[in-house]
Amino acid sequence: MLRDDELAELQCTVAVERVSASAGHVVKRQVMRSATVMLGRDEFEELVLRVQDRARGHAESFMLRNFQLFTRFAKDGKCTIKVDPEGTQVLVSDCPTDRLCTFLRTLKIKHEASRDRKPVSDRARLRAALPRSFNTISPLQQKDVEKANELRSKVNAPLQLKGLTERSANKSKAGVSQQVKRPRVDCNTSPVKALHPNKKPVLSLPTARKLSREQTAVLNAVLSGKNVFFTGSAGTGKSFLLKRIIGSLPPKSTYATASTGVAACHIGGTTLHSFAGIGSGSAPLEQCLELAQRPGVRQHWTSCKHLIIDEISMVEAQFFDKLEAIARSIRRSTEPFGGIQLIVCGDFLQLPPVTKGKEKPSFCFQARTWRKCVHVNMELTEVRRQTDRTFISLLQAVRVGRVTEEVTSQLLKSANNCIERDGILATRLCTHKDDVELTNENKLKQLPGPLRVFEAVDSDPMLVKTIDAQSPVGAILQLKVGAQVMLTKNLDVQRGLVNGARGVVVDFLPGNQGLPRVRFLCGAVEVMKRERWVFKAGGGLYLSRQQLPLKLAWAISIHKSQGMTLDCVEISLARVFESGQAYVALSRARSLEGLRVMDFDPRVVQADLDVLLFYKKLRKERLLMQSSIDDFVGKSNKENEAW
Repeated sequence: MLRDDELAELQCTVAVERVSASAGHVVKRQVMRSATVMLGRDEFEELVLRVQDRARGHAESFMLRNFQLFTRFAKDGKCTIKVDPEGTQVLVSDCPTDRLCTFLRTLKIKHEASRDRKPVSDRARLRAALPRSFNTISPLQQKDVEKANELRSKVNAPLQLKGLTERSANKSKAGVSQQVKRPRVDCNTSPVKALHPNKKPVLSLPTARKLSREQTAVLNAVLSGKNVFFTGSAGTGKSFLLKRIIGSLPPKSTYATASTGVAACHIGGTTLHSFAGIGSGSAPLEQCLELAQRPGVRQHWTSCKHLIIDEISMVEAQFFDKLEAIARSIRRSTEPFGGIQLIVCGDFLQLPPVTKGKEKPSFCFQARTWRKCVHVNMELTEVRRQTDRTFISLLQAVRVGRVTEEVTSQLLKSANNCIERDGILATRLCTHKDDVELTNENKLKQLPGPLRVFEAVDSDPMLVKTIDAQSPVGAILQLKVGAQVMLTKNLDVQRGLVNGARGVVVDFLPGNQGLPRVRFLCGAVEVMKRERWVFKAGGGLYLSRQQLPLKLAWAISIHKSQGMTLDCVEISLARVFESGQAYVALSRARSLEGLRVMDFDPRVVQADLDVLLFYKKLRKERLLMQSSIDDFVGKSNKENEAW
């Protein structure tokens, strides 16, 4: 975990380049595979960047009076700090993305806050004859942010006034009367942006959601190098924690995967099958080994140090055992999983592995190699999706297949809930994909008015099937006024525009694009613009899709709803065919008031007996787990304050 004194420090790969001032090309380059980059102040309290080669013990410092930041690839753990006028640039790579973003935020605000400080001249430095020193910079405080914003406003105000005066003078000379342009509906109409179009955004301290004590313990266990399996019921923040874990590990050696394309998209990763490169994995082990030896696939296995697997409940035991054998073979290691650190997440009481016919699923924890590969088992128990304790208790009972008379009564009563509001209808959760497509197509046809078609822009149209498998939005989206839609991306969490938010199309903007305007259940009315999703494919290839962040929402499949929180949902449980399916469907609802259950039969609520036994054993180890949690929490409170 990040301590306060680590906020201005990076552990990463660094290349220091000397650039010719005249020709502009690199004349000298030094690469440090194991480097520490620190932000501090020298003996004159001026900002300094120090780069230390941990392998050789050599360190070099750079003044940060005038510098440029290039942060386009910060989400990939890369950035460049160009130091002027020395003609030097520091290239940072393979840095944990969360730590890098925190470092850059600290650097920007500290630099802005010290802009009123007069730099010490070289002559003054010599005359002072002070011994050289380097002190790590103090953590960000609110006073730093306030000072930085105050200095920004002082610098920007005269420039904006000057520009306004010049424009007025020019118009007067030309004899042109001033006209006030009408703001475009599909543009940012923020008051601050309208008054100060060239003004930089106001700086602020980070307000990211803090980790709970349980989540902190899991993250600390991962950062200590343990192979970790963490579980928890729906809504306990497993995906949120997984993203924090991914952001805390080196990008080059960390591979984020999931058992399904939709789950992989949620965490910005790829499917486990794509990473493994062995197809479905049904072939004999020798054949799977041959497939994994292909150059692009082999590189995954050899460079991977941290493998994340989300939605582990849908991974078969036999597939897991094959992956473990392949990892040892390709990496030529006798250690479990070839020495790769495993971070495994999921809830075995939710959707099981897909099987043929009535064949009983074989869960991952039943794999021969499971126990030797997983060092620590942890469970998240604090539910964050729902707040109603009665509804949480109901869901916990359904999760373990226990349906009391009270639970049955509450679910039967919900059939009369009136959950439609402002023209927004309930989304029906279906057990079968065909039912979803048929329902949405028929409902759209029944609406009057012209049909609008929005086609996605894919980075590689030849790989549209690969993109479809991971994308939360389709290649083609058809809409009409009155169409029931669902948001497929977090746009503004504070306003309730989150993945799964329900809305209705109220109209379309005039013009070629004809973007839809959507009224959401949270009260927001928003013009929907194209958003971009990036997916990782085999061989390190990046694919992308640009499309409106919407999907038709009269119906959605239970499988596709995983990870979503729905405000108004209708469920028919008559055709439930898997253990855990009823629980997954019910737990998508935010509240009991926003839920309507049709055709409820207590017999469809079932939990796999093998899974219940597995969790019973885990809970018997609760005391051991608790001691593990206490060990791994460490100094987490300070880290949480830093976030």
